[in-house]
Amino acid sequence: MTPISSAGPSDGARPGILARLRAAEASLTPTGRRIAAFILAQPEAVVHMSITQAAEAVGVSEGSIVALCQQMGARGFQQLKILLAQEQVAGVQFIHEDLERGDDTAAITRKIFASNAQALNDTLAVLDLGQMARAVAAIRAARRVELYGIGSAAPVVEDAHYRLMRIGIDVRLAVDSHVQAISASQTGPGVVTLTVSHSGSTHETLAATRLAREAGATTICITSFARSPIVRFTDILLAPSARETQFRTEAMTSRIAQLAIVDALVAGMAMADYDRAVDTITRTFDTLSIKRL
Repeated sequence: MTPISSAGPSDGARPGILARLRAAEASLTPTGRRIAAFILAQPEAVVHMSITQAAEAVGVSEGSIVALCQQMGARGFQQLKILLAQEQVAGVQFIHEDLERGDDTAAITRKIFASNAQALNDTLAVLDLGQMARAVAAIRAARRVELYGIGSAAPVVEDAHYRLMRIGIDVRLAVDSHVQAISASQTGPGVVTLTVSHSGSTHETLAATRLAREAGATTICITSFARSPIVRFTDILLAPSARETQFRTEAMTSRIAQLAIVDALVAGMAMADYDRAVDTITRTFDTLSIKRL
């Protein structure tokens, strides 16, 4: 299979993804033709979908969609969505969807801050507070917590690791895919895992969450797509809202929403065990004081 070019649609290196689908449609299997027809009929809608939603809409398996994506030269559905978006939106929107080419630094700064504030407000509006309460209760009852995140999700779980340690939680961090798999397979009842995955389709964190669930752990997931593959292996779902999910798989505003959820979880834990948390924070503050002049 010829690797797909990372260049934009205007470089002339290869036909766009829609042109490739049209050219190949007649030679595809019946299932492939159904998928291709669905994408060609509504590419704007497909950009917004998870692979689970697309599979349900067409009435095929997720594997069939991945197979078609690979036939078209994409590694998977996520890359196909990026290619679709490249044909539909201005390049600047891959930096941030609210920006325009002529924006100066002041305009860029205002738009970024406004977008982040909107992501927080939107997340609060859609976040299931009952699931938040369940997450707090599960972590409180756990003998150990494990955190999984890859790529742009890694800084979020690293922050969660630090914050949970500060209030005395027995917590482990895994941002390497091999460590995640080994660690998840060795969890079990009494262990809670917290996975952060913007798309909910990242192979490494999907595998770790599945392995933890199969081992008997309680799985919590923070993902922007409430109908994504990882949800099948999730006991407690925390779904932030971030408009950039329309165009980017590594949305900037999604991290703001994810960090806010982590803040709320940690604060909820601390308030639920107030005296112990305050005592632990005080002791760790004293410990950290040696790091300051």
